[in-house]
Amino acid sequence: MRPRYAYDVFRRRTETPAEDAARAASSEQPKSAPVGKGRPTPKRREAERRRRQPVTAPKNRKEAYRQMRARQAAERARIREALARGDERYMPERDKGPVRRFARDWVDSRRLVSQYFLPFSLVILLATWIPLQPDIRAYVYFAVVSVIWPLMMVSVLVSTIYVGWRVKRLAKERFPDQNVRGVGWYAAMRALQVRRLRFPPPTVLPGGKPVPQKR
Repeated sequence: MRPRYAYDVFRRRTETPAEDAARAASSEQPKSAPVGKGRPTPKRREAERRRRQPVTAPKNRKEAYRQMRARQAAERARIREALARGDERYMPERDKGPVRRFARDWVDSRRLVSQYFLPFSLVILLATWIPLQPDIRAYVYFAVVSVIWPLMMVSVLVSTIYVGWRVKRLAKERFPDQNVRGVGWYAAMRALQVRRLRFPPPTVLPGGKPVPQKR
């Protein structure tokens, strides 16, 4: 105890009066309250119980099947909306990438002869079934088989070759660092489809304007 007392006396003698006053004021101030949230921390089990929402379990197999069909319909609707916006996350691998997007937009922004192949074939088929007089029927059949159908086939073939060649050439120029293998065939096959049946759905109108979003 004596050495400690001697040290305190020596320290007090070396301190200035200002330091003594500051030390006395700090010793008289009350201790501040502990910093905290002011409430006990909830347990993990209680927090998880609060986050949980009540789930209605199906009463029978029919109800479970109905709920499953509703979820599937909602998922399909969400995917259709994403595809209409051009979201590639929901597209197959063959449709992903800037090169394939360019090919689709190039085809969809034009009215090509090849896209009328299927409707025209249906019209020709129906024309041959129309009940007519024998002489008129023979004339119509000869005109369809010998003139109209071959002319349509040649037009579709030329249009398909042109679309594949043109799209592949433009893709090489615009995307020199990308793989353009198969893009010409991809564009040609899309050009043969009816516009309403194309997948992914067109995002541009004939002429190049974007398709307006449905409200």
